Amino acid sequence: MSMGTALVRTAFLVDAVYADSVREFDLTMAQAQLLCVLIARPFGMLELAKTLNLAKSSVSGLVDRSERNGLVRREADPADGRAFRVALTEKGAQLAEQFHDETVKRVAELPLGLSATEQEVLAGLLSRVVVDNRVPVVFTDSGCPSANQTCTES
Repeated sequence: MSMGTALVRTAFLVDAVYADSVREFDLTMAQAQLLCVLIARPFGMLELAKTLNLAKSSVSGLVDRSERNGLVRREADPADGRAFRVALTEKGAQLAEQFHDETVKRVAELPLGLSATEQEVLAGLLSRVVVDNRVPVVFTDSGCPSANQTCTES
């Protein structure tokens, strides 16, 4: 299998596990990403759009739906009186942590057919690919990340 094919098929595999987790937690893919991004701190709408790679209008709709479901709230932006930030509610924070932990556990089970050494090598190589391509931090080993950073761990 070529590198491109292997990576695309791996992406499909991880996406399927992620999608199963999303369904089990009764979320949409976008809501799950939003919750995990917001766990570190509140974000402004433009920051959310950039981090989630969505149009600002799409983020507005996503925030509206998530707010109606009691997962997020809007709060004043202390740096800009005309703007607001989006923050998790207690319900949203609890759901984000549960979703993150369960999803990471499920994805981590995918390479269990590899030896411990092979798993370590694979993790190191994938980490380099992520870092080299400046993938926004959404999932980390210790929970959801700090705001709008890109991966620098290796």
